[in-house]
Amino acid sequence: MRIVGLLYLTFLLGITRAYGDCECLWQGSFADVAKNTDLVVAGKVESVKGNSLDLALQRTLEGETDHPSVRVWLKTDDYCRPEAELFPEGSEWVMALSQIHEEVEGGFNPFTPNVSYGRVGDYYLSSCGGYWLGLNGEWVTGNLVEAPRWARDPEMTPVLLDLLDDYLNGNLSAQALLDASRADPVARDLMLDTKAFLRDSE
Repeated sequence: MRIVGLLYLTFLLGITRAYGDCECLWQGSFADVAKNTDLVVAGKVESVKGNSLDLALQRTLEGETDHPSVRVWLKTDDYCRPEAELFPEGSEWVMALSQIHEEVEGGFNPFTPNVSYGRVGDYYLSSCGGYWLGLNGEWVTGNLVEAPRWARDPEMTPVLLDLLDDYLNGNLSAQALLDASRADPVARDLMLDTKAFLRDSE
């Protein structure tokens, strides 16, 4: 009986509270979770309505979509998703999204269409891992690779979006991505300045 109690306690300690009433296990940094989602995209938030946002796509890194923008459903009730307030209009992000394939009972109310679980064919963003990164020009920051659990903006050197793309396509190792995120920012900037100087001198 004591062993069962210890196992139960261990299970409870392994669950970390994320947002509101949601409880979920940490699934890993962006590099861990992105390949297990349906769509990885870079884009700009066009609009925010209720617990959804429309993301205008700038680049598709994984998966396929024919649409210039996608609707992303966020936190409401006890769904393990981030709050919509984290993604203001005009902000840019890289998101690893899961598509909604089935209707959920009580998930969509036509009288409150902007507050719901989401519609079939749309996407949702999980809060149970590093499913999103901040995007500034061609650079990403956030819980990219081997960062602390639940740390949304850990200290790191910004990494080129092209490197993340290479990683997702199997052309770059996780270690190389980690090394880039830990590079001395002064040395990195000097290298980039040198490359720009040499290119302009040709």
